[in-house]
Amino acid sequence: MKGWRAKGRFRKSLTNRYLLLISVAMIFMPILFPLASVFYWFVANTFMDVPPLPDKKYENGTVLEKMWHKEATQLEGASPEEIEQRLKSLRQAYPEVQMLWVDSDSRKRIELPVQEDMPALWSAQHTVQFMKNSVGADPFTVVAFIGDEGADEGFMVMRIPRKYISVQDPIASETTLYGLFMATMSGLFILVSWLFFVRIRKRLLRLRNAMTSPNEATGIPQPVTLTKLDEIGQLEEGYNDMVSQLEEGQRRQREEEELRKSLIASLSHDLRTPLTVIRSHIFSLEREPLSGRGKESLSLIEAKIGDLGGLIDNLLSYNLLTSGKVQLNLDAKDVLRLVKESAAAWYPVWEKAGIEPDIALREEPLIWNVDVLWFRRLLDNLFQNVVRHAQSGKYIGIYTEERQVEGGEETGALIISDRGPGFGSESHNKGAGIGLAVVDFLAKEMGLKCEVESSGEGTRITIWKPGSGGVYPGQELNPGGKQVRFEVDDM
Repeated sequence: MKGWRAKGRFRKSLTNRYLLLISVAMIFMPILFPLASVFYWFVANTFMDVPPLPDKKYENGTVLEKMWHKEATQLEGASPEEIEQRLKSLRQAYPEVQMLWVDSDSRKRIELPVQEDMPALWSAQHTVQFMKNSVGADPFTVVAFIGDEGADEGFMVMRIPRKYISVQDPIASETTLYGLFMATMSGLFILVSWLFFVRIRKRLLRLRNAMTSPNEATGIPQPVTLTKLDEIGQLEEGYNDMVSQLEEGQRRQREEEELRKSLIASLSHDLRTPLTVIRSHIFSLEREPLSGRGKESLSLIEAKIGDLGGLIDNLLSYNLLTSGKVQLNLDAKDVLRLVKESAAAWYPVWEKAGIEPDIALREEPLIWNVDVLWFRRLLDNLFQNVVRHAQSGKYIGIYTEERQVEGGEETGALIISDRGPGFGSESHNKGAGIGLAVVDFLAKEMGLKCEVESSGEGTRITIWKPGSGGVYPGQELNPGGKQVRFEVDDM
């Protein structure tokens, strides 16, 4: 089967087909010349009024001229009756020839047939002028003296239309028809070559359109129908194989994604039960008399279980969000008010961890289209990361500033910063990655931008809405960018 396909591809190869086309043209070119002659001969004898050639008597002018001079020489000393009789005999043999005899007295003695332009008496001037006008003219004219030139027996004239002697060889003697035939054959070869490459170009454009027109649902280009087993057919076959591999890879990716999400969901739910049991036992142990070291270990266990519970919550949230099972309800809300409420809820946690909050928000509302529940979750993740990973800095800053966006417009931005060691340092508390992944996903879903800057001096997270200004229509931003500090107890 493979051998048959290889043989079929060899026969249908574009290279072989083009070489065959050139070879046929090269072989056919030497045949064009005789074909052109045959073509003219057919056209000339079928459609053109070409006078017939009477038994090859008019092969060329030289033969006629020699024949006429020979006849004139043989008539030397002949009587007028003999000359007249001989001219009549020649006239019967050459009926297309006009014949004239002028005697020694310059009188026209015989004319076959009679011509109106021939005078009866030939003067020397008229004779010279006639001979001068006949050179290279039509009809073809030959003047021969009877006998020797000094015999003074007059001369005889032969005239024949040149159409009888100029077409002595009908094959390939007409330049126009011959050139027309050659041009037609050359044009036919060019047309065949052009059609050959037009079909190639059409197939290549069809393949290009298929490559640049992916399916809207999958994003993968559509396969093409195989036409021929030539080089382009092999390219189409390879392209279809690539599309099949992409579709298979996408299918496996979807299966793996579904498996991952299912595994995370199952694992998260399965971990909640033992965590609940461990927390209940920790609560029981707290009532038992323990040494100082035991109480310290119990407190560390409780903290780690809290971290693990937060990580599980983040895993569940990220799994739900990326699977499309959660629909965000976006409404225009004053996000600064939500920030104040969330900060008030986290204040006891910061106080217990020794973190000093520095909150400076502007007076004007900052209106964004957000889902209140999930925006609170976004803030909780950011505040929780400060407690877990930047507790050593003993600081959290929550404030607003003006940020310039595209078009020169300014918009309000929310800043959350700390003075911890940064994300690049070693930390005993892991899990910041999934928490920030949830933050980044929620920000994108709400049409917000989230930028994280981290160094050894701390981390700065900026959230803003690009190109909106972040206020109600018609409401101006604080011209001076004034920051208003407030105490958590005031909210």
